[in-house]
Amino acid sequence: MTTQTSIGRPLAHSCRRTTVNWLALMRICTVAAFSLCLIVVVLGAYVRLSDAGLGCPDWPGCYGHLSPNAAAAHMGTAGETVDGVAGWRGRPLELGKAWREMVHRYAAGTLGILIACVAAMALVRWRERGVPPTLALALVAVVMLQGVLGMLTVTWQLQPLIVTLHLLFGFTTLSLLWWLVLKLFPEGTDDLIGRPDTRLPGTVPIVARRLALLALVMLAIQISLGGWTSSNYAAIACPDLPTCQGQWWPQADFRAAFVLWHSRELDYEGGVLDLSARIAIDVIHRVGAMAVSLVLLLAVGSALRQRANQRARAIAVVVAALLALQLTIGISMVLRGFPLWLATAHNAGAALLLLALLALDHSLWSRDAGTVRSALNVFSARWTGRLRLKSTGSA
Repeated sequence: MTTQTSIGRPLAHSCRRTTVNWLALMRICTVAAFSLCLIVVVLGAYVRLSDAGLGCPDWPGCYGHLSPNAAAAHMGTAGETVDGVAGWRGRPLELGKAWREMVHRYAAGTLGILIACVAAMALVRWRERGVPPTLALALVAVVMLQGVLGMLTVTWQLQPLIVTLHLLFGFTTLSLLWWLVLKLFPEGTDDLIGRPDTRLPGTVPIVARRLALLALVMLAIQISLGGWTSSNYAAIACPDLPTCQGQWWPQADFRAAFVLWHSRELDYEGGVLDLSARIAIDVIHRVGAMAVSLVLLLAVGSALRQRANQRARAIAVVVAALLALQLTIGISMVLRGFPLWLATAHNAGAALLLLALLALDHSLWSRDAGTVRSALNVFSARWTGRLRLKSTGSA
Protein backbone atom coordinates (compact mmCIF):
# COMPACT_ATOMS: atom_id res chain seq x y z
CA MET A 1 0.00 0.00 0.00
CA THR A 2 2.82 2.33 0.93
CA THR A 3 4.65 1.49 -2.28
CA GLN A 4 1.58 2.22 -4.43
CA THR A 5 1.08 5.54 -2.66
CA SER A 6 4.70 6.54 -3.13
CA ILE A 7 4.47 5.75 -6.84
CA GLY A 8 1.09 7.44 -7.29
CA ARG A 9 2.09 10.76 -5.77
CA PRO A 10 4.88 11.59 -8.27
CA LEU A 11 2.61 10.45 -11.11
CA ALA A 12 -0.25 12.71 -9.96
CA HIS A 13 2.17 15.58 -9.49
CA SER A 14 3.55 15.03 -13.01
CA CYS A 15 0.04 15.00 -14.53
CA ARG A 16 -0.90 18.16 -12.68
CA ARG A 17 2.29 19.88 -13.81
CA THR A 18 1.58 18.86 -17.43
CA THR A 19 -1.92 20.34 -17.15
CA VAL A 20 -0.51 23.55 -15.69
CA ASN A 21 2.08 23.87 -18.46
CA TRP A 22 -0.48 23.20 -21.18
CA LEU A 23 -3.05 25.66 -19.83
CA ALA A 24 -0.34 28.27 -19.27
CA LEU A 25 0.74 27.87 -22.91
CA MET A 26 -2.84 28.23 -24.12
CA ARG A 27 -3.29 31.35 -22.03
CA ILE A 28 -0.11 32.86 -23.48
CA CYS A 29 -1.21 32.09 -27.05
CA THR A 30 -4.72 33.46 -26.43
CA VAL A 31 -3.45 36.69 -24.90
CA ALA A 32 -0.99 37.07 -27.79
CA ALA A 33 -3.79 36.50 -30.33
CA PHE A 34 -6.04 38.98 -28.55
CA SER A 35 -3.31 41.64 -28.43
CA LEU A 36 -2.49 41.16 -32.10
CA CYS A 37 -6.19 41.28 -33.01
CA LEU A 38 -6.55 44.64 -31.29
CA ILE A 39 -3.59 45.91 -33.31
CA VAL A 40 -5.11 44.51 -36.52
CA VAL A 41 -8.46 46.22 -35.83
CA VAL A 42 -6.83 49.60 -35.21
CA LEU A 43 -4.46 49.14 -38.14
CA GLY A 44 -7.40 48.27 -40.39
CA ALA A 45 -9.11 51.50 -39.37
CA TYR A 46 -5.94 53.44 -40.15
CA VAL A 47 -5.67 51.79 -43.58
CA ARG A 48 -9.31 52.56 -44.36
CA LEU A 49 -9.21 56.15 -43.12
CA SER A 50 -5.95 56.93 -44.93
CA ASP A 51 -7.50 55.77 -48.24
CA ALA A 52 -5.05 52.88 -48.50
CA GLY A 53 -7.66 50.14 -48.80
CA LEU A 54 -6.88 49.77 -52.51
CA GLY A 55 -3.16 50.44 -52.10
CA CYS A 56 -2.77 46.92 -53.51
CA PRO A 57 -5.67 46.40 -55.95
CA ASP A 58 -5.19 42.62 -56.14
CA TRP A 59 -5.37 39.92 -53.46
CA PRO A 60 -3.60 38.34 -51.64
CA GLY A 61 -0.45 39.81 -53.16
CA CYS A 62 0.39 43.34 -54.18
CA TYR A 63 0.51 43.97 -57.94
CA GLY A 64 1.25 40.28 -58.35
CA HIS A 65 4.08 40.21 -55.80
CA LEU A 66 4.50 39.38 -52.10
CA SER A 67 5.64 42.90 -51.20
CA PRO A 68 5.24 46.43 -52.58
CA ASN A 69 9.02 46.75 -52.98
CA ALA A 70 9.11 43.67 -55.19
CA ALA A 71 6.28 45.14 -57.27
CA ALA A 72 8.13 48.46 -57.56
CA ALA A 73 11.32 46.70 -58.61
CA HIS A 74 9.42 44.80 -61.28
CA MET A 75 7.84 47.97 -62.59
CA GLY A 76 11.13 49.79 -62.65
CA THR A 77 9.87 52.98 -61.02
CA ALA A 78 7.04 53.55 -58.57
CA GLY A 79 3.99 55.01 -60.24
CA GLU A 80 4.40 53.16 -63.53
CA THR A 81 1.54 50.80 -64.36
CA VAL A 82 2.15 47.35 -65.82
CA ASP A 83 0.10 44.73 -67.54
CA GLY A 84 -2.27 42.61 -65.48
CA VAL A 85 -4.14 43.72 -62.38
CA ALA A 86 -2.53 47.12 -62.07
CA GLY A 87 -3.23 48.01 -65.67
CA TRP A 88 -6.79 46.71 -65.47
CA ARG A 89 -7.57 48.81 -62.41
CA GLY A 90 -5.63 51.77 -63.73
CA ARG A 91 -4.04 52.35 -60.33
CA PRO A 92 -0.39 53.41 -60.18
CA LEU A 93 1.64 51.97 -57.35
CA GLU A 94 1.91 54.25 -54.31
CA LEU A 95 4.42 52.66 -51.98
CA GLY A 96 3.12 54.32 -48.80
CA LYS A 97 -0.45 53.14 -49.30
CA ALA A 98 0.67 49.74 -50.58
CA TRP A 99 2.82 49.10 -47.53
CA ARG A 100 0.05 50.12 -45.13
CA GLU A 101 -2.30 47.68 -46.81
CA MET A 102 0.24 44.84 -46.92
CA VAL A 103 1.35 45.27 -43.29
CA HIS A 104 -2.32 44.92 -42.36
CA ARG A 105 -2.56 41.73 -44.41
CA TYR A 106 0.64 40.30 -42.91
CA ALA A 107 -0.65 40.98 -39.38
CA ALA A 108 -4.06 39.48 -40.18
CA GLY A 109 -2.42 36.36 -41.60
CA THR A 110 -0.30 35.95 -38.46
CA LEU A 111 -3.43 36.36 -36.36
CA GLY A 112 -5.13 33.58 -38.30
CA ILE A 113 -2.23 31.22 -37.54
CA LEU A 114 -2.34 32.09 -33.82
CA ILE A 115 -6.09 31.48 -33.65
CA ALA A 116 -5.66 28.14 -35.41
CA CYS A 117 -3.10 27.14 -32.75
CA VAL A 118 -5.45 28.17 -29.94
CA ALA A 119 -8.29 26.20 -31.50
CA ALA A 120 -6.09 23.13 -31.90
CA MET A 121 -5.05 23.24 -28.23
CA ALA A 122 -8.68 23.68 -27.16
CA LEU A 123 -9.77 20.67 -29.18
CA VAL A 124 -6.93 18.45 -27.98
CA ARG A 125 -7.61 19.22 -24.30
CA TRP A 126 -11.32 19.97 -24.47
CA ARG A 127 -12.03 18.02 -21.30
CA GLU A 128 -9.99 20.41 -19.16
CA ARG A 129 -11.82 22.91 -17.00
CA GLY A 130 -12.28 26.36 -18.51
CA VAL A 131 -11.45 25.44 -22.13
CA PRO A 132 -14.53 25.91 -24.35
CA PRO A 133 -13.85 24.23 -27.75
CA THR A 134 -17.00 25.68 -29.33
CA LEU A 135 -15.66 29.19 -28.74
CA ALA A 136 -12.35 28.28 -30.36
CA LEU A 137 -14.13 26.73 -33.36
CA ALA A 138 -16.30 29.84 -33.70
CA LEU A 139 -13.11 31.90 -33.82
CA VAL A 140 -11.74 29.77 -36.66
CA ALA A 141 -15.00 30.13 -38.61
CA VAL A 142 -15.07 33.90 -38.14
CA VAL A 143 -11.43 34.26 -39.19
CA MET A 144 -12.07 32.24 -42.35
CA LEU A 145 -15.04 34.47 -43.13
CA GLN A 146 -12.85 37.50 -42.47
CA GLY A 147 -10.38 36.26 -45.06
CA VAL A 148 -13.15 36.06 -47.66
CA LEU A 149 -14.46 39.52 -46.75
CA GLY A 150 -10.93 40.92 -46.92
CA MET A 151 -10.57 39.58 -50.44
CA LEU A 152 -13.98 40.95 -51.50
CA THR A 153 -13.19 44.34 -49.97
CA VAL A 154 -10.36 44.69 -52.48
CA THR A 155 -11.77 42.87 -55.50
CA TRP A 156 -15.15 44.60 -55.22
CA GLN A 157 -13.45 48.00 -54.83
CA LEU A 158 -14.54 48.97 -51.31
CA GLN A 159 -18.22 48.10 -51.65
CA PRO A 160 -19.69 49.77 -48.48
CA LEU A 161 -21.62 46.69 -47.34
CA ILE A 162 -18.54 44.47 -47.62
CA VAL A 163 -16.31 47.04 -45.88
CA THR A 164 -18.82 47.38 -43.03
CA LEU A 165 -19.14 43.59 -42.65
CA HIS A 166 -15.35 43.30 -42.68
CA LEU A 167 -15.17 45.82 -39.84
CA LEU A 168 -17.96 44.12 -37.87
CA PHE A 169 -16.42 40.67 -38.10
CA GLY A 170 -13.09 42.16 -37.09
CA PHE A 171 -14.77 43.43 -33.93
CA THR A 172 -16.45 40.03 -33.57
CA THR A 173 -13.07 38.29 -33.71
CA LEU A 174 -11.72 40.68 -31.09
CA SER A 175 -14.76 40.10 -28.87
CA LEU A 176 -14.53 36.30 -29.10
CA LEU A 177 -10.83 36.37 -28.24
CA TRP A 178 -11.52 38.65 -25.28
CA TRP A 179 -14.31 36.36 -24.10
CA LEU A 180 -11.90 33.41 -24.34
CA VAL A 181 -9.37 35.35 -22.27
CA LEU A 182 -12.04 35.97 -19.63
CA LYS A 183 -12.88 32.26 -19.64
CA LEU A 184 -9.25 31.25 -19.25
CA PHE A 185 -8.69 33.75 -16.44
CA PRO A 186 -11.88 33.32 -14.39
CA GLU A 187 -12.58 35.47 -11.36
CA GLY A 188 -11.28 33.98 -8.14
CA THR A 189 -8.53 31.78 -9.62
CA ASP A 190 -5.13 31.84 -7.99
CA ASP A 191 -3.12 29.42 -10.08
CA LEU A 192 -2.63 28.30 -13.66
CA ILE A 193 -5.15 25.45 -13.57
CA GLY A 194 -8.03 27.69 -12.52
CA ARG A 195 -9.03 26.45 -9.06
CA PRO A 196 -12.44 27.86 -8.15
CA ASP A 197 -12.97 30.51 -5.52
CA THR A 198 -14.43 28.93 -2.36
CA ARG A 199 -16.31 32.11 -1.44
CA LEU A 200 -19.96 32.00 -2.45
CA PRO A 201 -20.74 34.88 -4.85
CA GLY A 202 -23.82 36.99 -4.28
CA THR A 203 -26.68 37.16 -6.70
CA VAL A 204 -26.97 40.05 -9.16
CA PRO A 205 -30.34 41.75 -9.74
CA ILE A 206 -31.84 40.97 -13.11
CA VAL A 207 -32.13 44.70 -13.92
CA ALA A 208 -28.36 45.19 -13.79
CA ARG A 209 -27.72 42.23 -16.05
CA ARG A 210 -30.37 43.19 -18.58
CA LEU A 211 -29.17 46.79 -18.73
CA ALA A 212 -25.63 45.61 -19.38
CA LEU A 213 -26.85 43.26 -22.11
CA LEU A 214 -28.99 45.99 -23.69
CA ALA A 215 -26.01 48.35 -23.65
CA LEU A 216 -23.91 45.70 -25.41
CA VAL A 217 -26.52 45.21 -28.15
CA MET A 218 -26.91 48.95 -28.68
CA LEU A 219 -23.15 49.47 -28.78
CA ALA A 220 -22.88 46.78 -31.45
CA ILE A 221 -25.53 48.59 -33.51
CA GLN A 222 -23.70 51.88 -33.04
CA ILE A 223 -20.42 50.33 -34.18
CA SER A 224 -22.28 49.08 -37.28
CA LEU A 225 -23.50 52.61 -37.93
CA GLY A 226 -19.95 53.86 -37.48
CA GLY A 227 -18.72 51.37 -40.04
CA TRP A 228 -21.46 52.40 -42.47
CA THR A 229 -20.57 56.06 -41.91
CA SER A 230 -16.89 55.40 -42.59
CA SER A 231 -17.38 53.13 -45.62
CA ASN A 232 -19.63 55.75 -47.26
CA TYR A 233 -17.26 58.63 -46.37
CA ALA A 234 -20.14 60.35 -44.58
CA ALA A 235 -18.40 61.70 -41.47
CA ILE A 236 -17.36 64.93 -43.19
CA ALA A 237 -20.95 65.58 -44.33
CA CYS A 238 -21.55 67.34 -41.00
CA PRO A 239 -18.47 69.50 -40.39
CA ASP A 240 -20.01 71.35 -37.43
CA LEU A 241 -21.29 70.43 -33.98
CA PRO A 242 -23.89 70.23 -32.45
CA THR A 243 -25.63 71.29 -35.68
CA CYS A 244 -25.09 69.77 -39.13
CA GLN A 245 -24.55 72.09 -42.06
CA GLY A 246 -25.60 74.91 -39.74
CA GLN A 247 -29.01 73.35 -39.07
CA TRP A 248 -30.45 71.27 -36.27
CA TRP A 249 -32.23 68.99 -38.75
CA PRO A 250 -30.74 69.46 -42.23
CA GLN A 251 -32.20 68.17 -45.45
CA ALA A 252 -31.33 64.48 -45.59
CA ASP A 253 -32.15 61.56 -47.87
CA PHE A 254 -32.66 58.66 -45.45
CA ARG A 255 -33.94 56.31 -48.13
CA ALA A 256 -30.81 56.55 -50.27
CA ALA A 257 -28.56 56.54 -47.20
CA PHE A 258 -29.25 52.95 -46.26
CA VAL A 259 -29.42 51.18 -49.61
CA LEU A 260 -27.19 48.22 -48.80
CA TRP A 261 -26.19 47.08 -52.26
CA HIS A 262 -24.90 48.96 -55.27
CA SER A 263 -23.33 47.95 -58.55
CA ARG A 264 -20.11 45.93 -58.35
CA GLU A 265 -18.71 47.86 -61.29
CA LEU A 266 -18.37 51.09 -59.33
CA ASP A 267 -15.21 52.25 -57.58
CA TYR A 268 -16.35 53.25 -54.09
CA GLU A 269 -13.13 54.93 -52.96
CA GLY A 270 -14.20 58.40 -51.84
CA GLY A 271 -17.88 57.41 -51.77
CA VAL A 272 -20.65 57.52 -54.36
CA LEU A 273 -23.61 58.89 -52.37
CA ASP A 274 -24.74 62.48 -52.71
CA LEU A 275 -24.47 64.96 -49.85
CA SER A 276 -28.05 64.58 -48.58
CA ALA A 277 -27.62 60.80 -48.20
CA ARG A 278 -24.31 61.23 -46.37
CA ILE A 279 -25.90 63.79 -44.06
CA ALA A 280 -28.63 61.27 -43.21
CA ILE A 281 -26.03 58.65 -42.29
CA ASP A 282 -24.07 61.02 -40.08
CA VAL A 283 -27.19 62.35 -38.35
CA ILE A 284 -28.34 58.82 -37.50
CA HIS A 285 -24.86 58.03 -36.20
CA ARG A 286 -24.97 61.07 -33.91
CA VAL A 287 -28.46 60.25 -32.62
CA GLY A 288 -27.31 56.69 -32.02
CA ALA A 289 -24.32 57.95 -30.03
CA MET A 290 -26.62 59.88 -27.68
CA ALA A 291 -28.94 56.88 -27.22
CA VAL A 292 -26.06 54.48 -26.55
CA SER A 293 -24.46 56.90 -24.09
CA LEU A 294 -27.69 57.11 -22.11
CA VAL A 295 -28.09 53.32 -21.89
CA LEU A 296 -24.42 52.88 -21.03
CA LEU A 297 -24.74 55.37 -18.16
CA LEU A 298 -27.80 53.51 -16.87
CA ALA A 299 -25.91 50.21 -17.04
CA VAL A 300 -22.91 51.74 -15.25
CA GLY A 301 -25.12 53.20 -12.54
CA SER A 302 -26.86 49.89 -11.98
CA ALA A 303 -23.53 48.03 -11.80
CA LEU A 304 -22.12 50.50 -9.30
CA ARG A 305 -24.98 49.64 -6.95
CA GLN A 306 -23.84 46.01 -6.72
CA ARG A 307 -21.91 46.21 -3.47
CA ALA A 308 -21.40 42.46 -3.34
CA ASN A 309 -19.69 42.44 -6.74
CA GLN A 310 -16.60 44.63 -6.44
CA ARG A 311 -15.24 43.40 -9.77
CA ALA A 312 -18.34 44.60 -11.64
CA ARG A 313 -18.16 47.97 -9.88
CA ALA A 314 -14.53 48.43 -10.89
CA ILE A 315 -15.28 47.50 -14.51
CA ALA A 316 -18.25 49.89 -14.52
CA VAL A 317 -15.90 52.74 -13.62
CA VAL A 318 -13.67 51.77 -16.56
CA VAL A 319 -16.70 51.70 -18.89
CA ALA A 320 -17.71 55.20 -17.75
CA ALA A 321 -14.17 56.51 -18.27
CA LEU A 322 -13.93 55.00 -21.76
CA LEU A 323 -17.35 56.40 -22.68
CA ALA A 324 -16.21 59.87 -21.65
CA LEU A 325 -13.00 59.42 -23.63
CA GLN A 326 -14.87 58.22 -26.73
CA LEU A 327 -17.28 61.15 -26.63
CA THR A 328 -14.38 63.56 -26.20
CA ILE A 329 -12.56 62.05 -29.18
CA GLY A 330 -15.71 62.19 -31.32
CA ILE A 331 -16.38 65.84 -30.51
CA SER A 332 -12.72 66.82 -30.98
CA MET A 333 -12.61 64.99 -34.29
CA VAL A 334 -15.39 67.19 -35.70
CA LEU A 335 -14.09 70.44 -34.21
CA ARG A 336 -10.55 69.82 -35.48
CA GLY A 337 -11.62 68.93 -39.03
CA PHE A 338 -11.35 65.12 -38.87
CA PRO A 339 -7.57 64.61 -38.54
CA LEU A 340 -6.45 61.09 -39.34
CA TRP A 341 -5.00 60.33 -35.90
CA LEU A 342 -8.21 61.32 -34.11
CA ALA A 343 -10.37 59.33 -36.51
CA THR A 344 -8.17 56.28 -35.90
CA ALA A 345 -8.33 56.89 -32.14
CA HIS A 346 -12.13 57.00 -32.42
CA ASN A 347 -12.10 53.45 -33.83
CA ALA A 348 -9.68 52.31 -31.13
CA GLY A 349 -11.89 53.90 -28.47
CA ALA A 350 -14.91 51.99 -29.78
CA ALA A 351 -12.96 48.73 -29.55
CA LEU A 352 -11.83 49.42 -25.97
CA LEU A 353 -15.34 50.43 -24.92
CA LEU A 354 -16.72 47.20 -26.40
CA LEU A 355 -14.13 45.14 -24.52
CA ALA A 356 -14.88 46.86 -21.22
CA LEU A 357 -18.61 46.33 -21.69
CA LEU A 358 -18.05 42.65 -22.50
CA ALA A 359 -16.06 42.32 -19.28
CA LEU A 360 -18.92 43.95 -17.37
CA ASP A 361 -21.46 41.57 -18.90
CA HIS A 362 -19.20 38.62 -18.13
CA SER A 363 -18.84 39.69 -14.50
CA LEU A 364 -22.57 40.24 -14.01
CA TRP A 365 -23.87 37.19 -15.83
CA SER A 366 -21.24 34.62 -14.87
CA ARG A 367 -21.51 35.49 -11.19
CA ASP A 368 -25.03 34.11 -10.87
CA ALA A 369 -24.21 31.22 -13.15
CA GLY A 370 -21.33 30.29 -10.88
CA THR A 371 -23.28 30.51 -7.61
CA VAL A 372 -24.70 26.98 -7.70
CA ARG A 373 -21.47 25.54 -9.05
CA SER A 374 -19.39 27.22 -6.34
CA ALA A 375 -21.83 26.13 -3.63
CA LEU A 376 -21.62 22.53 -4.82
CA ASN A 377 -17.82 22.73 -4.92
CA VAL A 378 -17.65 24.03 -1.35
CA PHE A 379 -20.19 21.49 -0.09
CA SER A 380 -18.37 18.64 -1.84
CA ALA A 381 -14.99 19.71 -0.46
CA ARG A 382 -16.32 19.95 3.10
CA TRP A 383 -18.21 16.66 2.90
CA THR A 384 -15.20 14.84 1.43
CA GLY A 385 -13.02 16.26 4.20
CA ARG A 386 -15.39 14.96 6.87
CA LEU A 387 -15.44 11.51 5.31
CA ARG A 388 -11.65 11.42 5.27
CA LEU A 389 -11.50 12.44 8.94
CA LYS A 390 -13.97 9.68 9.85
CA SER A 391 -12.07 7.06 7.87
CA THR A 392 -8.81 8.15 9.49
CA GLY A 393 -10.37 7.94 12.98
CA SER A 394 -11.76 4.48 12.28
CA ALA A 395 -8.37 3.28 11.08
